Amino acid sequence: MGLFGLLFTVLAFNGPLTIVVGYITVVIGMGNGLGAPVAYIATGVLIWLFSVGFIKMAGHLPNPGGFYAFITAGLGKLPGLGASFVALICYYFILLGVYAFNGVLMNSLVHDTLNGPDIPWWFWVAILMVITGVLGYLKVELSARVLSWVLATEILVTLVYAAAVTFQGGAEGLSMASFEPSNFLSGSIGLALLFAIMNFGGFEATAIYREEVKDPDRTIPLASTIFIFTVTALYGLAAWVIVQALGASKAVEAAAADPAGVVPVTVGQFVGNWAQLLVSVLVVSGVFAAILASHNITARYAYNLSVDRILPKRLASVHGDHGSPHQASVAVSLAALLGLAPFVFIDIDPNILYAQLSGVFGYAFILLLVITSFAVPLWLRRQKIPGLTVWHTTIAPGLAIVGLLAALYLTTTNFALLLGSSDGFAYVVMGCIYVVFLIGVVVAQVLKNKRPDIYARIGRQ
Repeated sequence: MGLFGLLFTVLAFNGPLTIVVGYITVVIGMGNGLGAPVAYIATGVLIWLFSVGFIKMAGHLPNPGGFYAFITAGLGKLPGLGASFVALICYYFILLGVYAFNGVLMNSLVHDTLNGPDIPWWFWVAILMVITGVLGYLKVELSARVLSWVLATEILVTLVYAAAVTFQGGAEGLSMASFEPSNFLSGSIGLALLFAIMNFGGFEATAIYREEVKDPDRTIPLASTIFIFTVTALYGLAAWVIVQALGASKAVEAAAADPAGVVPVTVGQFVGNWAQLLVSVLVVSGVFAAILASHNITARYAYNLSVDRILPKRLASVHGDHGSPHQASVAVSLAALLGLAPFVFIDIDPNILYAQLSGVFGYAFILLLVITSFAVPLWLRRQKIPGLTVWHTTIAPGLAIVGLLAALYLTTTNFALLLGSSDGFAYVVMGCIYVVFLIGVVVAQVLKNKRPDIYARIGRQ
């Protein structure tokens, strides 16, 4: 897999158009209102500061495994295995969530938009599982090709929408009110930054594919850099355009009233009805791309843990023709089926299921970023890498640590709102995430005492 294949594979995890339609509008309506564009730009700067050391490390650490390998190399095997358990669980949960969400979207597209039959969401999920399972089993380049076409179309439609709104002057004339400090700090800035950081999810996946990309020491850092600047520019622009399309005086109220509907409606107004239908179709395909990306990331975390003999050795098998971790991919498909089946029988609302599982992912992802932000500079300071400066080892990582700790605090205090639940339930869920981390630490300690041969392998070492 080359540079653009890797880039599109990572971008697909969130699905740009899905973020534009379903998340940015929430930031405008429930977050910091007109200041949403600056929230995404500020988050992009924070992730870039984090990436300064991360990219340096990715270019010189030969171990694949994403957060698992980075945290192990920087902080040691005990926190490394704990983090790997959290990463595996959080990506598995978001996989279940996007499956359920796409089942709802498929039914809405067929029944509401195309006037077809009303089919239960789980029927569409079953079909999606088969397609995802096949693509996950095959060579990763096939998945990359599928994702590249989907992502390219999503980005193109977003840019056409932006151009149409800008050239037509929006609903009330173009306004720069979004960039006023008072608007950035208005409303719930904590919720805005929380969602914005979530929308950079999957960022470390560039390092997970180390064994499957060409020239990884060059490709991974370059793909990571392009990803950060692309996502920051695209989401910052989209947030500003949505405000213009709704009008600065009405944007917050309109986005709060119908967060999922305002973008398709304004696309129809400024671009045309054909584009509104296209957006509905592309959101479905975009969420499928997120399913495929989530499946592949989860499978590779399982694969890396099985290579280290933490999980069954069989999952470490690599397909002779496709070069994919096919057994781990099959295991993830079966785990997704078993994970969703109980929710079908208890007849839970799939929208609530998606929201809560997304919340678990968001909190766990920020926690992993915080831990990694400590691991990276510690590892870099122990290396003799040409061109390494205090900017890479101290200044940028230090600023990232401060920003990410603030983000973790804001996430903790707003977690109930993110889950749509009571404070008590939110604290239980957060507690479970930390328990998973501690289980990994305990397992590592047991292996150190009982199976030092396996302990020595932790972190793909």
